[in-house]
Amino acid sequence: MPIASHLVKQQKTSTLYAAAAALARFCTLSTLAASATLAQQPSKLPADITATVQQRVVKSGADVGIVLQRLDGSLTWSLNGDEPFHAASTMKIPVMMELFHQTQQGRLNLNDSLLVKNEFHSIVDGSTYHLNPSDDSDTKLYKAVGQRRSLKQLCVLMITVSSNLATNLLIEKLGVDTIRATIHDFHADGMNVLRGVEDQKAFDKGLNNTTTAKGLAALLEALGKEQAFNASASHEMVAILQQQTFNEGIPAGLPAGTRVAHKTGEITRIHHDAAIVYAPKPFVLVILVRGIDKFQQSSALIADLTRLLYPATQ
Repeated sequence: MPIASHLVKQQKTSTLYAAAAALARFCTLSTLAASATLAQQPSKLPADITATVQQRVVKSGADVGIVLQRLDGSLTWSLNGDEPFHAASTMKIPVMMELFHQTQQGRLNLNDSLLVKNEFHSIVDGSTYHLNPSDDSDTKLYKAVGQRRSLKQLCVLMITVSSNLATNLLIEKLGVDTIRATIHDFHADGMNVLRGVEDQKAFDKGLNNTTTAKGLAALLEALGKEQAFNASASHEMVAILQQQTFNEGIPAGLPAGTRVAHKTGEITRIHHDAAIVYAPKPFVLVILVRGIDKFQQSSALIADLTRLLYPATQ
């Protein structure tokens, strides 16, 4: 064979090999990409668990919103996740987050103190109103009127014993607009904070704090993933949530000893629980309930739903 023809044949063969190798690499990369995409797709809740949960909700006669999601993103499920509910005391989570936001900005220090007072202003007309200790789950702070308490002390009272007085003092200091901006930053617009607690004129006009299960879940997810400002701030907020004293809901439906960071909310015919659950596979669970008169019954519903959902999380 002439040398020129032989060289041409070699070049053609090399080109074919190169093309084949390139195609093989492309196919391999495509397969890996497809596998990665499939791996990133969150799994679905088993049909039998979904059916059982829905049956329990129907049996309760209540309106219920639920969001369940593993922190690693491998499982996500919701029932009426976008349905608005009166937020009750779950709105105290974004108040805490804005407090830590302003401390991270250097605008405040958790050791700064506020004068404890019981006089606030309605968002309707600016008129003054006072909180009734008998309507508050914490009455001790009222005995400190005229004294000073640190921002950290007020935050702990707001979360762990759901102090309404501490909440209003912090909201007045932080500002509703800044709290709302922080909620938006975390893509949690389902949580809508308009005012402090017990503003009766606002309540009469339907100007209430509201939330969705998805909105609350977005805030808890940021905390659970240590993405709420930074890891240190997230740790400190989670540590406060872990000191929650009202544990009749989600914690009651979990295996004994499971670590839970959560916030409850409860007013007439409203009962919520929103938690980061530190099981072997950590997850966020938000359960919002509307329409049950007795606290014991709503607590049992939240605990039952948690118990039914837990096996799917692990």
